Amino acid sequence: MEYTVEVQHMCKIAKGPNHGPSPIPQEGKWVKSTKIEDISGLTHGVGWCAPQQGACKLTLNVKNGIIEEALVETLGCSGMTHSAAMAAEILTGKTILEALNTDLVCDAINTAMRELFLQIAYGRTQTAFSENGLPIGAGLEDLGKGLRSQIGTMYSTQKKGVRYLEMAEGYVIDVALDKDNEIIGYRFVNLGKMMDQIRGGADPKEAYEKCIGTYGRYDGAAKYVDPRKE
Repeated sequence: MEYTVEVQHMCKIAKGPNHGPSPIPQEGKWVKSTKIEDISGLTHGVGWCAPQQGACKLTLNVKNGIIEEALVETLGCSGMTHSAAMAAEILTGKTILEALNTDLVCDAINTAMRELFLQIAYGRTQTAFSENGLPIGAGLEDLGKGLRSQIGTMYSTQKKGVRYLEMAEGYVIDVALDKDNEIIGYRFVNLGKMMDQIRGGADPKEAYEKCIGTYGRYDGAAKYVDPRKE
């Protein structure tokens, strides 16, 4: 190690007590993390690319510094979707530091990794106060039944108003309007549940009809509108 001349000519002064790092909450414990293997927790990070064309939600389940589980959800960019496929293969088995310094191809995924690292390194994880954290596989619970990301897609113009295209419940078939032409509800099909039934051998038309539901004051509306055509 090299020292400047100024430092070489300085006298040595004794260092005071070293109390180590401040403890952070991790999976129901207070941990003084000094090494990568001291880090555990499940948390999320959200990132965006430079032109802000797409966004990524990254969920990692870290145990003793190693990424044991990864969930990559993307929105808005087809290239990012392919990058997410690569990232999902790359991330598991790496330490959290390795992952932070790995090129995950897409800026949005890289940014999500950075944001996630900040939370996990400072003890701001979802499992900070959960004893033993969450088991591997907990990331799938974010997807719910049907294992499909919850997506919201809305479109509107000043001239024609708003169109609900997809809600957390599923693909919007039509929206219900009252006498003043304001939206009061909608009918949807849960695509995840529908595909599960079709894969299980159900007739596609029957599966479609079984997975239809409504929200709000759908029944008895003054008018029903197909948001994609009307």
